[in-house]
Amino acid sequence: MSTENVRLFCTVTEHSAAVSAFANALRATNGVVRLAKRTSNLFRDRKPNETRLDAASFARTLCVNEAEGYADVQGMCTFEDFTDACLAYGCLPAVVPELKTITVGGAVSGVGIEASSFRYGFVHETVEEIEVLCGDGEVRVCRADNEYADLFHAIPNSYGTLGYILRLRCKVVPAKPCVRATYTRFADRAAFLAAMEKACDIQESAHIDFVEGVCFDPKNYVLVCASQCAGEPDTPHPGAIPYYKNLLKKSNVTLSGRDWIWRWDPDWFWCSRFYGMENPLLRRLLGPWMLRSTRYWKILNWYCKHNVESKVHRLKRLLGQSIQLYEPMIQDVEIPIAHCEEFLRFYETHIGIRPLWICPIRPLAKAQQWTLYAMQPGQLHLNFGFWESVPTTPDKDPSHFNRMLEQEVTRLDGHKSLYSTSFFPVEEFWEIYNGKAYQQLKDRYDHNRRFPDLYQKTVRRS
Repeated sequence: MSTENVRLFCTVTEHSAAVSAFANALRATNGVVRLAKRTSNLFRDRKPNETRLDAASFARTLCVNEAEGYADVQGMCTFEDFTDACLAYGCLPAVVPELKTITVGGAVSGVGIEASSFRYGFVHETVEEIEVLCGDGEVRVCRADNEYADLFHAIPNSYGTLGYILRLRCKVVPAKPCVRATYTRFADRAAFLAAMEKACDIQESAHIDFVEGVCFDPKNYVLVCASQCAGEPDTPHPGAIPYYKNLLKKSNVTLSGRDWIWRWDPDWFWCSRFYGMENPLLRRLLGPWMLRSTRYWKILNWYCKHNVESKVHRLKRLLGQSIQLYEPMIQDVEIPIAHCEEFLRFYETHIGIRPLWICPIRPLAKAQQWTLYAMQPGQLHLNFGFWESVPTTPDKDPSHFNRMLEQEVTRLDGHKSLYSTSFFPVEEFWEIYNGKAYQQLKDRYDHNRRFPDLYQKTVRRS
């Protein structure tokens, strides 16, 4: 095994020692604790004065068993490292979220998806075993069929408030050298939705491995259907233009398998445009260093830490210039396919952020058992991802458009991811996210409330 591959792996003995040390560290602390993380894909502030546990020892893969279709991986391992570990054995995690620094444990506790989710469901639906450090200081190995099945089914959408994921056993699938993607354009919303639903019919589309779409404007939808294949890539990545612009310029591309998995990461989907990185000269000069989602996160964190927006507003007021107010909207929502056309009409009228990412998900047979994110098994949903801001006015509440979105998603029997900012009133939140069952789980596994509860962490951000 190469030196690089050795870096990606740890032994069972090393993992066991890390588990023991981590559990002892929790038992030695008092009060509320959180993980000390080098990176985060959550759009939330973190309190600087809380006790933090260093989880750096849980960032590698333990084993890949391609013959039996599973891999054991530590919870803080990024999907970039986990994917590379699997590729060394000729396979891939069944569902790989879009950004390299998303951790495997984070995607399970925070409900991750990707373009293979129409076939394999959410990331947590590809997991058969989870090792968890609970708030009472005990380490439990949870499965759907053992004495900790209640905790196993409650980890998705819990965001570390019921326990920290130390290890997971995840489904892996065979990998081929390349992926060939075909782009089909639609000027009609209903036609696009019908074509996406057909592409997600697993029996009729057995040759398709990935399905997703992008809406560029109400008359410009692109359906992406992709399949693993042999051969050689025909498109460099990252290239002279961001990946998403290929959808408007080409009818198909062939990428290496690894480049396909990370097609969205170099430009953070299309957010690199806000950092000047769609400029061909800057891409040529700064590309090897800048074209990576972690760079944009650092810039965004700096921008928020130093409160740059308010300083710009103060300067404009001093200069007598007008100020356009914006409400940030960093959201992913899942809507049943039957209600998607209605949701898109709402979206076009009230939000209108472009481009709009559209990713199909088909929850698997046991989807109703996920305590905090139950869904109808087998019912196709579309995830709509949009990450920007909308113009607002001083007379509107700062959460006006986000609350409007939350209410519409609930009305359409949809689901809203909690990784971004949320504004639910407490009673409404617990009605949606099964508060009664959640509190019973807290009493069983975190009776001293060592971890913040789900509402505190995702809505109050405290």
